[in-house]
Amino acid sequence: MAEIQSYTMNFGPQHPAAHGVLRLVLEIEGETIQKADPHVGLLHRATEKLAESKPFNQSIGYMDRLDYVSMMCNEHAYVMAIEKLLGVQVPERAQYIRVMFDEITRILNHLMWLGAHGLDIGAMTMFLYCFREREDLMDSYEAVSGTRMHATYYRPGGVYRDLPDAMPKYQESKFRSKKELDRMNSIREGSLLDFIDAFCDRFPGCVDEYETLLTDNRIWKQRTVNIGVVSPDRAMQLGFSGPMLRGSGVEWDLRKKQPYDVYDRVDFDIPVGVNGDCYDRYLVRVEEMRQSNRIIKQCIAWLRENPGPVIADDHKVTPPTRVEMKDDMESLIHHFKLFTEGYCVPEGEAYAAVEHPKGEFGIYILSDGANKPYRLKIRAPGFAHLSAMSEMVEGHMLADVVAVIGTQDIVFGEVDR
Repeated sequence: MAEIQSYTMNFGPQHPAAHGVLRLVLEIEGETIQKADPHVGLLHRATEKLAESKPFNQSIGYMDRLDYVSMMCNEHAYVMAIEKLLGVQVPERAQYIRVMFDEITRILNHLMWLGAHGLDIGAMTMFLYCFREREDLMDSYEAVSGTRMHATYYRPGGVYRDLPDAMPKYQESKFRSKKELDRMNSIREGSLLDFIDAFCDRFPGCVDEYETLLTDNRIWKQRTVNIGVVSPDRAMQLGFSGPMLRGSGVEWDLRKKQPYDVYDRVDFDIPVGVNGDCYDRYLVRVEEMRQSNRIIKQCIAWLRENPGPVIADDHKVTPPTRVEMKDDMESLIHHFKLFTEGYCVPEGEAYAAVEHPKGEFGIYILSDGANKPYRLKIRAPGFAHLSAMSEMVEGHMLADVVAVIGTQDIVFGEVDR
């Protein structure tokens, strides 16, 4: 009999390490990968097409569901594109709130990535640690928007409402002692800003814990050092952005190079890798969490000192307050028209990009003057990264495929759109 050299194997689409519905067709010789062919489209929800059939302001909720780990950053790009077309000015306080929540979202995303990536490579405790901190940030999402994940908090012209003065508290239950209840509610006595401030004070210690577990861990380094190496030139040719590009040693960050909102007024550093391997990308993301913490602290300090409006005063674009709406007939009509028909956006095109936790997330809108986009195109960072999959895993072992999928930090909502 002829000896069969290579064989084909399906990795996914329902594999716990595939980070979504990725079907990866691997050509393997023994244990070594010869070729990897990612098949996408199994989660296709036609977001771009749906947005063309809905008024502009009704598609914000769809943006949350693209990358369901970095919800508010997706909204940010979308509302920025609409603001460019409308020429709307966003109040300063709203800009600071947006920057603060962008960075909270970045930490949320990186915690999810670190926990899942650790779990893929065999570090179980990481997952539990990361979710402990995610819980607090999810609570701040909920306090500000009423929802833990799909917030729909950013609106063209600002944000939906100002930061609340009180945090929801845990209720009494037969499963919790009085002492435990008081301990859990102790950080919830003040406003949302106090709650986030307390989180920022203890978070660097939590990051130290993660690093104690992983950074010098022999097994972690064996699984990530020199795995999936991408040179700086190749990273740029492949269309990498975000931590994937910075891990290869290219200092490119939209928050510094093309600042939006108030990023030019906050102080932070861009972490950059050296070798372009999985380990460097891990170090970059961990340092990004520390830098995000710094930015949030600066936003909190500014927001405490400067009250003011959080949404533009143009009622053709933004809804009237609830009090006005229930009091005044014109306001009620405005409210009704705004939420049923939306508003007409001038003809033209706009592209807005944000430094999303995974890379450059861009929204391109083409308007023909109607109340809905003529065409909407989403530039998802995960899609470009996934296209480099085969190149990154060739010559590596089967177990390294999991490490490379983890380091790419893929979420399929945005890849398949």
